[in-house]
Amino acid sequence: MSEFVAQLINLLASTLLILAFAMISQRRILSLIHLFTAQGATLVAATLVVGYATDQPHLYLSAGITLVVKVILIPLLLHRVINRLNVRWDIETLINIPTTMIIGIVLVIFAFDLALPISKLSASIARGTLGIALACVLLSFLMMITRAKAVPQVIGFLSMENSLFFAATSATYGMPMVVELGIALDVLVGILILGVFMFQIREQFDSLDISHLEKLKED
Repeated sequence: MSEFVAQLINLLASTLLILAFAMISQRRILSLIHLFTAQGATLVAATLVVGYATDQPHLYLSAGITLVVKVILIPLLLHRVINRLNVRWDIETLINIPTTMIIGIVLVIFAFDLALPISKLSASIARGTLGIALACVLLSFLMMITRAKAVPQVIGFLSMENSLFFAATSATYGMPMVVELGIALDVLVGILILGVFMFQIREQFDSLDISHLEKLKED
């Protein structure tokens, strides 16, 4: 039974990694939101499996919070934002997609090498997925710095938070509940603030390209 659970956790972790690669190669904003929602759902499933395998009841509550915030509320807010802004495509990237994918592969190798000695110190059943969790963090950061538009950068930030949550679950069976509730609230408030911020950029420059902010700096 434990062997089956470990394989299931590895499968879900691999799914998170595949979704992270799909996100850094995606140009369409609507598809990016769908991938983020799928990532949240996979994270919920992984948290439930770890909670069941280790008899950690607080992980069920963590999975419930993640389901409500990351799979339902935030995607709905993002859909409303792109509908109001009337944007569907994010064509501009600072680095072309093939180069970005190669950099992503290098980051994955680096993450696995870095996480190997750390995972040996963990007693978690999911410790073998720590390298994948770290790789997802780095890939999310890569997406943030290679996109020229504000919306994909926001999604990259949210994806990074998902990856950090999975890393905590892999290494230590999750963060304290007070911390998780605080992070969930901060993420929701951050999304609302960033939504207002994106509307202001669009109103001032008729574009969501953050390079326009340099004009404000020069002024």
